[in-house]
Amino acid sequence: MNMAELEQHEGAQDLDKKIEETRLRFKNEYLQDSAEKYDSRDVDRLEKDDALVEGYLTWRIYVVDDALKMIDDSFQWRKEYGVNDLSESIIPRWMFETGAVYLHGYDKEGNKLFWFKVKLHVKDAKTIVDKKKYVAFWLERYAKKEPGMPLTVVFDMADSGLSNIDMDFVKYIINCFKVYYPKFLSKMIIVDMPWIMNAAWKIVKSWLGPEAISKLKFASRTEIQSFIDPEYLPSHMGGTDPFKYSYPPLPDDDFHTPSDNGPIMSEDEPESKEGELEVKDNLESSFNSEIAVKPKKVNFMEESLRSEDNDKGEPSTRTKGARKPLTTFKGPLLDVSPAEELSFGSGELEKKSLIILSNVTKNQVAFKVRTTAPEKYRVKPSSSTCEAGASVDIVVSLHGGTALKLFTLCSFTAASKH
Repeated sequence: MNMAELEQHEGAQDLDKKIEETRLRFKNEYLQDSAEKYDSRDVDRLEKDDALVEGYLTWRIYVVDDALKMIDDSFQWRKEYGVNDLSESIIPRWMFETGAVYLHGYDKEGNKLFWFKVKLHVKDAKTIVDKKKYVAFWLERYAKKEPGMPLTVVFDMADSGLSNIDMDFVKYIINCFKVYYPKFLSKMIIVDMPWIMNAAWKIVKSWLGPEAISKLKFASRTEIQSFIDPEYLPSHMGGTDPFKYSYPPLPDDDFHTPSDNGPIMSEDEPESKEGELEVKDNLESSFNSEIAVKPKKVNFMEESLRSEDNDKGEPSTRTKGARKPLTTFKGPLLDVSPAEELSFGSGELEKKSLIILSNVTKNQVAFKVRTTAPEKYRVKPSSSTCEAGASVDIVVSLHGGTALKLFTLCSFTAASKH
């Protein structure tokens, strides 16, 4: 075991000790006389879910005393607001219909966007509790759908004024990420803030605390595009997103992914099976047959890409240094190599792999490649055309961290253009 591996091993052991210490002390110091303050389901989860305990410890820089206080505050809040039982039937319907808060789209780093349309908020003491439960509903819903994945909060300040700012509600939102959902916040972007609100947001900045202050970003309508691609921005921010909020259903029932990766299927939509190819009639010319074929499963190890020369994945240009994949799925329009999986290594030169699409028809074929793990992979090009008899190289890049194994070829959509 080398020095780096030894340090990593010792670090893991230290973390395990911290997790066990946190659990034991919570049981002895908080549960013994005050168990009724908490929902038993949360307590059970604390006993079983290492990631939950680690989240509190990480957010409190591994100081167990601070993590315990955070767990206590969080669990009391969860019971007070009945977070485990929040559902659409409990939240007033008009809140869903307003569209003031919702999940939709991704930022450039692959984080889900949590939108707050500030102009639709009006301070009202009679509805503040329901509003807080509404925010908790969205956060808990996302936490269950995408455990461990951070969110980017976007405050859309367009057409808003002082009457739309409820400081108690804003402080509650801050606390959701500071206390109730540790490690959940990627960043908080304030877009197009009127100058008259500068003083109010200076107060908000002070609430964030040192651990989260770097996550607060202020952006104009044009600057927001440095964080979010135009396809996930409304037109008043210079975007091209045609999305219009309506209810029902909830907008995140159909999850979208970044442009490099194509759309993710919703939980209600049948998932494409491993290696499945789908052909849809979605282009100019009519292509009136749908094909769904599951190829034979073949495992393989592909040589890593050794060059950055073709990082942009230009169609019809074979990436230099990449050996041809060892397996091929032969489809009605495209041959896909490899048939099922890409393998990645941990080194910098092993973070790219190649998919080769070969057009086996006499016509131009349009294709789109999509992955259900946009936070881990980037696909370039994600959509293009392939001329008759030609081939296109698709570069799949590992994005953030290391992968122990593979990128599964989830789905291709292709259609012939006559």
